[in-house]
Amino acid sequence: MSKIVSKEFFSENVVKLEVEAPLIARSRKAGHFVIVRVDANGERIPLTIADSDTEKGTITLVIQKIGASSTKITNLNVGDELLDVVGPLGKATHIEKFGTVVCSGGGVGVAPLLPIIKAMKAAGNKVISVLAARTKDLVILEEQVREYSDEVVIMTDDGSYGKAGRVTDGIEEIAKREKIDLCVTIGPAIMMKFVSLLTKKYDIPTVASLNTIMVDGTGMCGACRITVGGKTKFVCVDGPEFDAHQVDFDEMLMRLGAYREQEQEAKAKIAK
Repeated sequence: MSKIVSKEFFSENVVKLEVEAPLIARSRKAGHFVIVRVDANGERIPLTIADSDTEKGTITLVIQKIGASSTKITNLNVGDELLDVVGPLGKATHIEKFGTVVCSGGGVGVAPLLPIIKAMKAAGNKVISVLAARTKDLVILEEQVREYSDEVVIMTDDGSYGKAGRVTDGIEEIAKREKIDLCVTIGPAIMMKFVSLLTKKYDIPTVASLNTIMVDGTGMCGACRITVGGKTKFVCVDGPEFDAHQVDFDEMLMRLGAYREQEQEAKAKIAK
């Protein structure tokens, strides 16, 4: 059992939880994730660790209310407990001094991007962060990202904050003015697909995090099966980060939508 020690709403459907998990807090690295189960009847869902506090023995998770399980978790309050928090899992992000690193995050993807931004900066890189959201109210963790970035570019679909446009517009603007040695992208699969297409055009090595497709988190269920460079990989044990230019995003997008109807039915039951 892991107790929730703080809760903060970023928006109506996005919640930040600080959860007691001292062993995970001590051993986690950028890119690692945990598997969370809210109760005995809850499904296992993967959540990337956004931050940790070794002194308090806590990890920070950012959850978007989408399906039944994420709705249950976001409905919990301080003092409530999660049945299972297992981790750290997956392979940590490869960190070294690359040069100029663009870290691009869409929506709640900024949360798992934050520890990578911190680590890349600590390794001596010039870090340019591009944050994207539909509207100003959905931009999260801006203050924390600015603390560890040399430059922050904010893009909103409706132009209500930063610049009007997509995350790809922000990245392309940077690519036209200076050499980018690495791009890291985390967000919706469709966003990462188009970031990958753009960076391939500019010959920029790109890493994408694919944790949204995971279920079991240990390599047993096979639900996170993807194709990378023509070979079958499992996101939870081989990733969650891969060479974005080698990922078959069309296949991934198709599989992500396979159980949408059942997810909506389960969420409707929670709402009743």
